[in-house]
Amino acid sequence: MDRRAVEDLFKPIGAVTIKRMFGGLGIYSDGLVFAIEAGGEIYLKTDSENLPQFEAYGLRPFSFESKRGTTVTSYRLLPEEAHEDEVALRHWCGLALGAAKRAAAGKVKKKRRGKDDPP
Repeated sequence: MDRRAVEDLFKPIGAVTIKRMFGGLGIYSDGLVFAIEAGGEIYLKTDSENLPQFEAYGLRPFSFESKRGTTVTSYRLLPEEAHEDEVALRHWCGLALGAAKRAAAGKVKKKRRGKDDPP
């Protein structure tokens, strides 16, 4: 899937920024990566809060091989229906954006701790 196809797919959710990432594309909204394109497929960010919804649909995770073996990521395949249905696309992207925002909020909290603060 090329950059133009990715831009067209995500038009219903508003402006996205697309950057090359690990041989694929990172898809950003408001500066947060919420999706990736790899091998011609779109994967959405998950976390402990939204993962059950992705698992209920049987959506496989993005994984890749390295010298250390198979790495399974926190990104799950975008449901096929969301490629054709704007309502479904908005729903699934909303879940992924929520995960991206929670991840960013967690990073900010970690950065704010001083060296003398307890963990």
